[in-house]
Amino acid sequence: MKKVILIIFLLLFWQQCFCWGFYAHKKINNYAVFLLPPKMLVLYKSHIDFVTEHAVDPDMRRYAVAEEGARHYIDIDHYGQYPFDSLPRKWNDAVTKFSEDSLQKYGIVPWWVQIMLHRLTDAFKEKNQAKILKLSAEIGHYIADAHVPLHVNSNHNGQYTNQQGIHGFWESRVPELLADKEWDFFIGKAEYVKNPASFIWQRVLESAAAADTVLRYEKELTTQFPADQKFSFENRNGVTIRQYSSAFTKAYDTKLKGMVERRMRLAIFSVASFWYTAWVNAGEPDLTKLSNKEFSTDELKEFDNLNNAWKNNKIKGRQHE
Repeated sequence: MKKVILIIFLLLFWQQCFCWGFYAHKKINNYAVFLLPPKMLVLYKSHIDFVTEHAVDPDMRRYAVAEEGARHYIDIDHYGQYPFDSLPRKWNDAVTKFSEDSLQKYGIVPWWVQIMLHRLTDAFKEKNQAKILKLSAEIGHYIADAHVPLHVNSNHNGQYTNQQGIHGFWESRVPELLADKEWDFFIGKAEYVKNPASFIWQRVLESAAAADTVLRYEKELTTQFPADQKFSFENRNGVTIRQYSSAFTKAYDTKLKGMVERRMRLAIFSVASFWYTAWVNAGEPDLTKLSNKEFSTDELKEFDNLNNAWKNNKIKGRQHE
């Protein structure tokens, strides 16, 4: 009986922890800093720890704010077949055709990225350092989400195909196992994005086109692995948890031909380019002469509230993983 209880506990622990990797979000924001020009590096390099650590704030906010979830995904297959022409790319046109309630139900990430870009641009114009850093960290999160195939598919965790857990497998387990040791993140420089709406929608469509492959290859590989070799029990921070095995993870990455690495590299480039675009659109302000360098009491309290809500571990609204 004790063994049964232990197994149930471990499975529950695994399901709770095996969500979108904080590791990957932090890595994406961190590496994006090094793609920026010197006039931006003067701010971002000295505050790299902040934009790295707070890359996960939007995920934490999902434990406190019900409407936050829709900002991380779009079930674009709800709107027909690729390239989903029935869905207007402009927000007002989409609202007119489908209603705002419907759009919120099926996700709004490409539109939310554009809203965040405007907010970041305004922060640069205001020369408000605290706001620039906070918004930079958070827009990086939403942009990264748009690069994940299962963030743009209604079968987002394999719940319709008996593949529960594949969401975290693709975007958490694979990069955590391989990114530091095997992947290349020497990317180049950030570029100015002339048409941010078109840019982010293209990333969404790329993700949507890859979703079927993500699901199909995991299912095919499962038939080739004995059940006792697909998963393994590993120690994480002193706790034994059930994970996709290293062998299965590496085989999956090989079968995908580096898809996860490519999407992560592109996410890094996209984040840096949106930061750069916001700065340019604001008139390239001197980032050595900013105001509001310290976070207010309310802002610090918000960070604490996000941490506390996350620790309570109950997502409000839709749980996308």
